[in-house]
Amino acid sequence: MRKINLNFILIAVLFLCSCGLKNIFLPVPVQLEPADELFSKAEKLYQVKSYEKALSAYNEYISRFPDGSFADAVLIKTGAIYTALEDYEKARDSYKRLLVEYPDSSFVPDARVEGLVTFYNEGKYEKVIREADSVLGKIVSRIHILRMYVLVGDSYIAISSPLDALHFYTLAFDKSKDLERETVISKLKEAVVQLDKADIMSIIKNMGYKPPAGMLMYLYGLKKAEEEQYDDALMMLSDFVDRFPEHKFVEQAKNLIEELSKKSVYSRYTIGCLLPLSGSYKDFGCKALKGIELALEQFCSQGDQPSIKIIIKDTGSEPDVAANAVKELFEEHVAAIIGPIFTAESAALEAQSRGIPIVTITQKDNITDTGDYVFRNFFSPRMQVETIVSYAIEELELKKFAILYPDENYGKVFMNLFWDEVVAYGGKVVGVESYKLNSTDFADPIKKLVGLYHELPKDLENTGELIEGEDKSDDYEEEEEGSVKADEPEPIIDFDAIFIPDSPKRAGLIIPQLSFYDVNNVYLFGTNLWHSDILIKMAHQYVQNAIMPDIFFAESSSEKVKDFVRTFEKTFREKPGFIEAIAYDTAMMLFQIVSRPDVRFRSAVKNELMKLSNFQGVTGLTSFDSNGELKKDLYLLKIKGNKFVELK
Repeated sequence: MRKINLNFILIAVLFLCSCGLKNIFLPVPVQLEPADELFSKAEKLYQVKSYEKALSAYNEYISRFPDGSFADAVLIKTGAIYTALEDYEKARDSYKRLLVEYPDSSFVPDARVEGLVTFYNEGKYEKVIREADSVLGKIVSRIHILRMYVLVGDSYIAISSPLDALHFYTLAFDKSKDLERETVISKLKEAVVQLDKADIMSIIKNMGYKPPAGMLMYLYGLKKAEEEQYDDALMMLSDFVDRFPEHKFVEQAKNLIEELSKKSVYSRYTIGCLLPLSGSYKDFGCKALKGIELALEQFCSQGDQPSIKIIIKDTGSEPDVAANAVKELFEEHVAAIIGPIFTAESAALEAQSRGIPIVTITQKDNITDTGDYVFRNFFSPRMQVETIVSYAIEELELKKFAILYPDENYGKVFMNLFWDEVVAYGGKVVGVESYKLNSTDFADPIKKLVGLYHELPKDLENTGELIEGEDKSDDYEEEEEGSVKADEPEPIIDFDAIFIPDSPKRAGLIIPQLSFYDVNNVYLFGTNLWHSDILIKMAHQYVQNAIMPDIFFAESSSEKVKDFVRTFEKTFREKPGFIEAIAYDTAMMLFQIVSRPDVRFRSAVKNELMKLSNFQGVTGLTSFDSNGELKKDLYLLKIKGNKFVELK
């Protein structure tokens, strides 16, 4: 539950300084009386928030001078200190004592209100509401009544009763002045936004469209605009301007209406596509375009759907080109953007600044941190690692792992993620070795992993000649060519599985060498790059049962995937890969969203993407988290014979 120290925070927030617990200023005679001196000491400690010492001084005062001039002030201050220290029971004892022993004190109204504050801080909201009438009947100052109205309104908000809260915040508004009013307005906004339009209009009608009805209408429209629910905002603000043309918020409302109207100027059924159709990554762009074109053809062939249009921009794999393409798509009024693949950062920044939903197809780190209009429909290294490790530890019950990785960015990223994930699952990484990117001989890192690598000490280098007459023939036996020498120590295979985040070509060179050094009977894990026939051709017998994740599997038993693959092959005379499948799903989900009659603003497209729950595509069920990151279960594939099979 939300706890607020209203004795301090609420007073400051509401700027109700005159209601706060004031400093008691003493006259400054030549010689202070002992009681006055003790009280002055306590006050100074209180002001510097040395609460424990202040409490001790206040208690000493009330003990020694129960009839002193400041006894009532001491009790209100001790109550405030206990409240600050969250000892609410003792705070109430101080307030009750003040009410009983000093009923004529000017601090009595404060004690009544502060007593209810302690219940609020404890989360006893119903008790605050029940006892509010009693307290309100015993206080008369505007400032205390204002505080009570806000306190009761906050209590109703805490128990999810915004309609009742609105009533008390409205009463508080009538009592507020100047800076206080700004804070009360923020409270009203908090309550207003939790109500639907019917409730708001009912309240306003009951008010007879008199103040503060106009303010409620304006606040409702403003809050809906902030939440990017532009339809509701426009309707309420327009009604507000018509009914209250002299209201002080009319100009702000008119400006907001104009701004919202501009936001609604876009072609609802037009989608932009940013793809690298030239340059070094054009193959990826052409694959993605085929997926998008197939989605468009299938969606529009359904007959009862609006005619969707796509506008394609070639990013040329250049960041500046991608950013300029977003600007052009904005001028062409697209509803949303698919892509890009390799220049996502600059495009995402531009799309975010212009309020265009963009679904990137990229592994770029933290791309969705750009803003709430930026989404990613692509599997990240983290998703792959999480899939592998959870399967290895939870399903296969493996405990110990080794990592062999290329000494470059791709390998380092996967190595670190894999290591962290294994540790998070309670497993152990018992060996980690790297190799140069251009290596073809992986003997040294493999030997290091299994304890066979021993460097020759420098003082023994170049001393390999046999001593004259010494015969070593008994110490060595002839071995078959290509085998490990018999007197070499046995490899130490202290891991259950080895993870190799590299291309199928290099993995195809590494894995047979693992077998050469007797690294057998361990699980082999790789990234989605292993999902390639190249790996099977290069290391067929050595890669059997190797496991890797992927976001798409064309041989899946899913009827949806089968239909997609069949149609794609018929249309393009080739088999689709994961890029085509991801682009197809991305396009299909956007086509479905923008075709809905209730989606009239780009912000609504963004909100629908955020709310997307298990969209059923050919890459599986798709959702996005609150940051726009993809949530998806990846396929796990295993090599069996000459093909890949899906692990259930």
